[in-house]
Parts: sequence; structure tokens; C-alpha cells
Amino acid sequence: MDITLLRALAEASGPSGHEDRVRAIVREQLDGLADRVDTDPMGCLDGVRVATDDSPGRLMLAAHMDEIGLMITHVDERGFARFIPLGGWDAKTLVDQRVLVQGREDLVGIVGTTAIHLMDEAARGRAPKIEDLAIDLCMDGERAQQLVRPGDVATRIRDLAEVGDLVTGKALDNRVGVYVMLEGLRAAGPAKVEVHATATAQEEVGLRGARIAAHRIAPHIAVAIDTCPADDGPGTPKDGPTTRLGKGAAIRVMDASAIGNPELVDLMVTIAGERDIPVQMHVSGRGGTDTQSIQLAGEGAIAGCISIPTRYVHTAVEACHPDDIDAAVALTAAVIEEAHRLLPAS
Repeated sequence: MDITLLRALAEASGPSGHEDRVRAIVREQLDGLADRVDTDPMGCLDGVRVATDDSPGRLMLAAHMDEIGLMITHVDERGFARFIPLGGWDAKTLVDQRVLVQGREDLVGIVGTTAIHLMDEAARGRAPKIEDLAIDLCMDGERAQQLVRPGDVATRIRDLAEVGDLVTGKALDNRVGVYVMLEGLRAAGPAKVEVHATATAQEEVGLRGARIAAHRIAPHIAVAIDTCPADDGPGTPKDGPTTRLGKGAAIRVMDASAIGNPELVDLMVTIAGERDIPVQMHVSGRGGTDTQSIQLAGEGAIAGCISIPTRYVHTAVEACHPDDIDAAVALTAAVIEEAHRLLPAS
């Protein structure tokens, strides 16, 4: 695992609609891996690698660049910035965090709560709500209002760290997916289909960028690459079907947004077995990925998803196992090389 690249991706600030800092890192990588790099008005990047023969088949890989974030609604006279969420937040995971505010210049703010000494008994037992929180810009209100205006965005600040057997930090959903896509493209041999390695925008607010990209690319086969919740953390079942860290890449069969194409699921299981790539199956009635947007765009596509099991998704301490990341890279490279097996015989 290239921890330097993963760290650069994860630590970059890139909330939905403001992925430019992540996009710059991805662009630099794709310039060395693809025959050309296309863009679209939504801010997606598409690294295109031509097929080794005259096959008309197109494979689209999709990994979203954006992370959950915050958008400022106003700054009051005391220098506190109020905000609305970009993506799915659990408010308690934002409390006691430092955040990077992209104003007229980058500013560090803090999200605090009323000191326990000043709370009554009812307030102490009440869970925080997003609308109760504010970013303390740590300066006088007049200066804060000059530097930060409505529409500016913020993300959590957190270094990527290697802790025990895992890597942990913010925005592994889905910078680890972007990493897997890039490294899978790097590891893949020649492909008999045209490959589109697409870094998508605005997934966390409605799978938006992938819809535009898929409409333009019109893929025959598509694989989203994203995280999935690992069901092995505190408070999760010890027995029964589950997705666990360290057990391999997850082939996402179903979630709330899409059912993976059975032929594609079977192909991934088959080539994983052929290449001794550890995999596990992820079946859930919750969550969603870019698979849905690609599956439904234009005339549709044979679509599925490779997932990296992750604990504590949408927090500042998301955690993945390097072995699962490496397995996802190997499976992605295998799909690139073998996707032609899903195309009709010419």
C-alpha cells in the first residue's frame, strides 16, 4: 500500500461541490496512467485508457472524490459561523473537532459545546443536533465576517494515521476508493475494453457527478469503488453474516440504492478465485453508491461495486485494513483485464 498517496488523498479538504484540491492530486496521477484525461461541468475527472484491440466495449470505474462537509449560512457578530450539512452527518461526531474553513483564506475553526459546568441536567443528557452547533472562528466578529461568507465550506481536520493493524482518519469514504481505482489502473495489464477511470463529484449529496459522467461515457460495464460499513465494531453482532476488516475486498451485492448485476458479481467472484484474491460478500438494505446513477444513466450498464470494509464511516476516525485495500486494488486490476468476458461474443 502506498501510504503517501493515500495520506495525501485523505487529508485533502474536498466537500461536495468543492473537490478541487482532491481533483488536483487525482489529475496528477491520471496524467501518468491514462492516454487522456477528460473533464465535465460537474468536476468529474475521467482517465481514459484505450483498448488493445478494436473492441467497442467501455468499462467505467467510478470512485467519488467528495467527503461530507459543511456549508456556512451566516457568521454572527461574535465570530460564530452557522452551517448546514453537506452529506449525511451524525452531529455528535462533529463536536470537539477542528475544521478547515475555506473562506477568503483558509481558516481553522473549532466546533465546541457549552461547558458541562454551564449545562442543566436536561441539557447534559440531550444529544446535539447540527442546528445547535457552530464553528468558532476564534476571532472578532467583524474580521470573521470579512473572511467568511455564506456559501463557504468546511471539513474536519484529521491526519491519516497507522494505528495497530489499521489505517484511520477522516474522508477514507471515499478517498480510499479513489486510491484503489488509481492503484488498480496502475497494476492492470492490457485491457480488451476501453477503460474509463472516473473520479466523480458530489456523491455524498445524491450520487450526482456519476450520473453526468455515465451519460457522457455510456459504459457497457461499470464498477463503482467505495467503502462499505464493517459490521465488526463495537455494538455489532459477533455472529452471523457480516463484513469484517481483514477478510478481503467486499463485493457489494445489494444496498438501498442498487442491486449489482448478477453476471458481474459472478465474474468478480470467479476472477477472485482464479487469482487467489480474498473477497467477502456485502449484502445490505442500507446505504448507496455511484452504482445506482451509472446503472440508470442513458441506456443503462452492467453495473456493480467493489467496496473496502470500513469501521466508523462518516466520522473523523474511519478505519480500514491495508490487506483489504490491497485486495480491492488486485480485484480492480483483475476486472480491468477481464471485463471483456461480459461482452457478447463478436
